Amino acid sequence: MPEVSSFDVANRQLAECADILRLDPDVHAVLRSPMREVHVSLPIRMDDGTLKVFQGCRVQYNDARGPTKGGIRFHPDRTVDAIRAQSAWMTWKCALLDLPLGGAGGGIMCNPKEMSRNELERLSRAYVDALFEYLGPEKDIPAPDIYTDPQVMAWMMDEYFKLSRQSQFGVITGKPLAVGGSVGRADAAARGGMFVLREAAQTRGIELSRSRVAIQGFGNAGYFAALLCGSLFGAKVVAVSDSKGGVFNRDGLDPEAVRKYKGMTGSVIGMPKTEAISNEDLLELDVDILIPAAIENVITEANAPRIKAKILAELANGPTTPEADVLLHRKGIHHLPDVLCNAGGVTVSYFEMVQNSYMFHWDKEMIYDRLDKKQTASYHAVQDASQRFNITMRKAAYVVAVTRVVDSMRIRGRI
Repeated sequence: MPEVSSFDVANRQLAECADILRLDPDVHAVLRSPMREVHVSLPIRMDDGTLKVFQGCRVQYNDARGPTKGGIRFHPDRTVDAIRAQSAWMTWKCALLDLPLGGAGGGIMCNPKEMSRNELERLSRAYVDALFEYLGPEKDIPAPDIYTDPQVMAWMMDEYFKLSRQSQFGVITGKPLAVGGSVGRADAAARGGMFVLREAAQTRGIELSRSRVAIQGFGNAGYFAALLCGSLFGAKVVAVSDSKGGVFNRDGLDPEAVRKYKGMTGSVIGMPKTEAISNEDLLELDVDILIPAAIENVITEANAPRIKAKILAELANGPTTPEADVLLHRKGIHHLPDVLCNAGGVTVSYFEMVQNSYMFHWDKEMIYDRLDKKQTASYHAVQDASQRFNITMRKAAYVVAVTRVVDSMRIRGRI
């Protein structure tokens, strides 16, 4: 089968929303394409003295609601198509969380695993050099994404300082705490998802303290989700997995112990006092809560009829295909889409920008309280739209987000 285009999927989701809202075709046409794409070549002197040229880009999708915001990924297989999709999804995510931001995305085609620290620093700085005129706290604010981290963000921020001759910490988010980062960023995506899960459980009359949870993916988001399910709700996590396979214990798993074991062995598989389980079988366990927190397209038309969870909370990006969305809705599964459920990261990034703007840092309690309010309000806006139009939660999320973007464009006279 031919590979599915991420941007085609994004536009398909937009088209379904346009039909529901009965958008003017001209307005729909404007929303289908990024407002700006910048492509750059980055010649980098490698440690062995050779000169290698890397290709980079930045896609700024829509800035009707504010400066654009989105991650930068370093990956050998990142395509412009994927980055266009990333920028579109960021546009809708920021609008859904009612943040005064638009959406963007960017990346460099490289393999960071084969590069030294010095080579990565030169590449990070070169990206900012090439795109300097398009970046800024009131233009476009990058953040970490695949294979980029707070250190990369610190190098990029420093390069921007040198070029602008100004200390503007808000030009980059996801920075180390020592240079203007925000507390609460590490677990923001998972914690935001937990706030949404709490509201969903209340809506459906599910007692989380008695719930069984399965989590596919035990990276940053999956680990924190497992930890918070227990510490916030008293829920029992009975299964987790990584790319090599999974483990199951009907009496519950200790997330800290699983993390320690994975750190020593490289995988969760083989952990003592557990049963082996495949990633595929984990998705179909008889649990109350299923949290895909790994890769895209794992819940499909083929396995959706066998999903038994009462609530499906997407911490991964795109784990459910459009065909599966429909089937899950028909089964009555309360499906919390990624654009809503994993928006804690960009929300706390916005909080980081706010703190940078007036040079005052909030404590963790304030971060969590404000994140809770944002995610809770967004969940209820989506739930209301889902009931009003009798549509899936994903379509409802798009209805809320696209309506807000269109309203901003119309008020500004752009459409």
